[in-house]
Amino acid sequence: MNQSYKVKKMDNNNFKFYSALVLMIILAFSRVIPHPPNFTPILGMAVFAGAIFDKKVYSFLILLLAMVLSDLFLGFHGNIFIVYFAICLNVVIGIYFIHKIYYFRICASLAAGSLVFFIITNFAVWISSGMYPYSLEGLLACYTMALPFLQNTIISTVLYGVGAFFIFQLSNKYLVFRPKNF
Repeated sequence: MNQSYKVKKMDNNNFKFYSALVLMIILAFSRVIPHPPNFTPILGMAVFAGAIFDKKVYSFLILLLAMVLSDLFLGFHGNIFIVYFAICLNVVIGIYFIHKIYYFRICASLAAGSLVFFIITNFAVWISSGMYPYSLEGLLACYTMALPFLQNTIISTVLYGVGAFFIFQLSNKYLVFRPKNF
């Protein structure tokens, strides 16, 4: 009886890992196809990965690998490490704020992750681009100029993130193995 429990638990973990991995790969691929500015699945997937993977190192590795691979096609830029850092913070949001699938908490975490990304990446633009004066007015101008992109970031993050949680929850509901946490 004990051995069958261990086998079922291992199968459950494998199923959970592979179903989340497949979903992540599909959505990460959508980053390289044509899309509106800042309308990508990556932040939603970062929060999703942080919440879903039992081995949290996978959450970071898979996202960063997806970013590097897609950046090979899209091109690298000077603030790439800041962008990767902000994405990793979204993984941390998923790890610490989503323990069960409650859609209000998921939506709030996804929106918060979008704001964190917006604040960090645009601060980096202000500091490194030389486009804005190094003053409070310059910082506010930088954030103001970036506001049109924030809308797409929030909408895409919530849309892809909620979609990922919904599909993951449905697949686990109708298949034999169910995750222990959800």
